[in-house]
Amino acid sequence: MLTLDKVYHAAYILRECARKTDLIAAPLLSESHSLYLKTENLQVTGSFKLRGAYYKISQLSDEEKAKGIVACSAGNHAQGVAMSATRKGITSTICMPDSAPVMKVESTRRLGANIELVKGAYDDAHDRAVQLVEETGATFIHPYDDDYVIAGQATIGLEILDQLEDVEAVIVPIGGGGLISGVAFAVKSLKPDVKIYGVQAAGAPSMYNSFHNGKRESLEAVSTFADGIAVKNPGETTYEIISRYVDDIVCVSEDEIAAAILALIEKQKLIAEGAGAVPVAAAMFHKLPIEGKKTVCVVSGGNIDVNILSRVITRGLMMTGRNVNLTIELVDKPGQLQQVSEIIAGCGANVVSVYYDHGDTNMAINSCFLKLALETRDAGQIDDIRQELGKAGFRIVTERV
Repeated sequence: MLTLDKVYHAAYILRECARKTDLIAAPLLSESHSLYLKTENLQVTGSFKLRGAYYKISQLSDEEKAKGIVACSAGNHAQGVAMSATRKGITSTICMPDSAPVMKVESTRRLGANIELVKGAYDDAHDRAVQLVEETGATFIHPYDDDYVIAGQATIGLEILDQLEDVEAVIVPIGGGGLISGVAFAVKSLKPDVKIYGVQAAGAPSMYNSFHNGKRESLEAVSTFADGIAVKNPGETTYEIISRYVDDIVCVSEDEIAAAILALIEKQKLIAEGAGAVPVAAAMFHKLPIEGKKTVCVVSGGNIDVNILSRVITRGLMMTGRNVNLTIELVDKPGQLQQVSEIIAGCGANVVSVYYDHGDTNMAINSCFLKLALETRDAGQIDDIRQELGKAGFRIVTERV
């Protein structure tokens, strides 16, 4: 059973391995909110998951330790379990979905775990882990649906209250629900007036659906690059805690998550993975009633694959109006390109690529399509360019951000 005593005990035990992560003000992320970031992306192993894994493993009996441990994870829980087990001299086997980022798989292996890649999503890895437990007698370290794991994650809530005494709202990512269960329990037990909000990816809304429909609901499939919260089946224990202590749950889109990751890089110099950025996305895109409130976003992890990060940055630039591709219909005569270039330069944008298309069957014989890729300041600058081109008689055939 989850109790405050257990949470305080977890905080004492975690002094051996976990970092009390900084709580930093983030005024540049939003003009209407007083935002703070709880930087669990700077935690040892790059994620909050170390807290719950280490506390759970620290409470195992000698007999359980001798039989080894098994876990399932898309990456962050895996690294937390691997590091904790290795520090305690325990053999660990981690089942990971084959879609897990290579960086997370290799990091887990370097921390001393045996890795088994399982075809499918997180829940398929979970089924294989349960099978291994039955075959070997090892102890299963659940990533979220366990009182000791939740108590470990709850220490984040204690730290937030210590670091920002007048906090009014806390926004937390949700996958299976272990993190928000712990944070909500700790914060609400000590300061009931603080609002606790959860955020899921729109492509993996298992707890969102369960919370709003009043019963646990599983998904047939999930689709999000935020692999840390791509969970089809919400936890039983976590659902009960969330139903009691959480005020609301919302969803954010893939583009909104990408924009939040980009904002964290540019404005806060922080790297967040998709799961870690969803609270910031919810705040940036006004998903929650937090205007004027001192609000903490729990940036739960920073373990993002560099290849994914490159694509996310590109998507984030487009989402925020920083890149745009225009196709402009021109009469094929001298001076047209110069005139278009002068208009764009006058608006302060930068042309990064130019392509003439004379072969499109949809154009007039004496016309061509000018395809431009531009770097822009924001959506307002794109509007200025569009208006100025229209005034000069140019027709934009297509526009893609």
